[in-house]
Amino acid sequence: MSFAAVAAGLAAAPAHAAADRALGEYLSAECATCHAGTAPKAGAIPPLAGMPADQFTALIMTYRSGIRDNAAMRNIAKQLSEEDVAALAAYYEGLKAP
Repeated sequence: MSFAAVAAGLAAAPAHAAADRALGEYLSAECATCHAGTAPKAGAIPPLAGMPADQFTALIMTYRSGIRDNAAMRNIAKQLSEEDVAALAAYYEGLKAP
């Protein structure tokens, strides 16, 4: 399954409309350990603030499915429920991008 196929499938889902941003803020504490950077740099861990919800969700799903290969992110993605992913996506989308 390609990244584009995952993204297209998720774009049709209205999960982000009802996402709980407060839950996303709570869950983001673990993400901030690595993703609290300011500006994206080539090869660096990217900041999540301002990332569109559909892009965030698609990326998490590619880690979960193994399309993107990163052991730490794969483990984290597999532990997140669909509600958790939607909440994180809504939270990060609502933050100002660096």
